[in-house]
Amino acid sequence: MIQDLLQAATEIAKIGGHHTLKYFKKNVEVISKDDDSPVTIADRETEQIMREEILKRFPDHGIIGEEYGKTNEDSNIKWVLDPIDGTKSFIHGIPFYTTLIGVLVDDEPQVGIIYAPALEELCAAAIGEGATLNGEPCKVRKTDKLEDATLLVTEIFRFKEMGQQEIFEELMTKTKLHRTWGDAYGHMMVATGRADLMYDPELNIWDAAALLPVMQEAGGVFSDIEGNETIFSGNGFSTNKALFPEVMKIFEAHTN
Repeated sequence: MIQDLLQAATEIAKIGGHHTLKYFKKNVEVISKDDDSPVTIADRETEQIMREEILKRFPDHGIIGEEYGKTNEDSNIKWVLDPIDGTKSFIHGIPFYTTLIGVLVDDEPQVGIIYAPALEELCAAAIGEGATLNGEPCKVRKTDKLEDATLLVTEIFRFKEMGQQEIFEELMTKTKLHRTWGDAYGHMMVATGRADLMYDPELNIWDAAALLPVMQEAGGVFSDIEGNETIFSGNGFSTNKALFPEVMKIFEAHTN
């Protein structure tokens, strides 16, 4: 079953991601949602297309989507969708946005797809099946000291808003390099060995659901700042197993 879900999720992510390209770099109209976050017709059309594909193949499965909420929410198998993760990048013609699919079985993340359509990079994983980048196995980097690590984040001001500014500053000070190649693409860079630590102080379930299977199957860790490997905490970071204890010491020093 997991292999079938992985195959279907890969196909549906490609269908959705390809649709976003119809609007990429086309000066698409931007609408502000109630929380002031941006949304476009590309987000909404893409999620609708993905929902239709899921229900065509699996009519009894549940869906949780950023734009259209919950469907069949009593199902033990739920698809969690973010049609465009990194809408701000998408709006500005930056190719580091992704289409995300996570599949939960009994509320446990089992399948994750991170697809960057503008770069034609697709990272796929299912628990027990390994992780791949464009069909080839991928693994986290073996960096074992923060002083040699590359730190990725999304929006710097968000750390102050979430009361995590001191954590961010210490991580930035102790790592070798920091860049804002963020959103889910940053987590994919960790999973594929191109960076060492990606830290998000704020995550919704549709941001996180794909990340945990990908990171675990790439040999790394996706965790909240309390050390729990979960998608439900509202924050998260990705790294390798060697750096995880060192990163956790920093979080613990500022949260205890």
